[in-house]
Amino acid sequence: MEFRKAKESDIDSIMNIIKQAQDYFKEAGIDQWQNNYPNIETIKNDIEKGYGYVLVNDGEVVGTVAVSFDGERTYENIYEGNWISNLDYAVVHRLAIDNRYKGQGLASVIMKSIEEMCLKRNVHSIRIDTHQDNKSMQRLIEKNGFKYCGIIYLADTSKRLAYEKLI
Repeated sequence: MEFRKAKESDIDSIMNIIKQAQDYFKEAGIDQWQNNYPNIETIKNDIEKGYGYVLVNDGEVVGTVAVSFDGERTYENIYEGNWISNLDYAVVHRLAIDNRYKGQGLASVIMKSIEEMCLKRNVHSIRIDTHQDNKSMQRLIEKNGFKYCGIIYLADTSKRLAYEKLI
């Protein structure tokens, strides 16, 4: 397994994984990643800004994530709780695993890789948010040591559960 920055040549594989996740959410009645988000422009932007990462197994992209160290405007206000720290933090977005590889712990492999990346940058906080109906992501987040902090609202006013982990 290799965790590395995404390249333009990875876009088709990333979009395939994103489409699988969008279909899953739609079938499960979860109003997340619908309405053409994330789209190819989002993924291209992640790659251009250096936020896009992939998990590769035997030359095949099996997972995708965006990691930013630039802060997150929607995290400036948190409701019904508080962030654990005021430290510089990494933000995790758009984490998804290829359907053929689900249940193998690969999302946790990605999370551990993000932690290692943070420590190399001397960043000791990671923040993430998810839809209140996305129970599988909530389990993953909590299994990986994140603590629930409160509620944030996206730019489109969608409500999300917010988590932070100190490393």
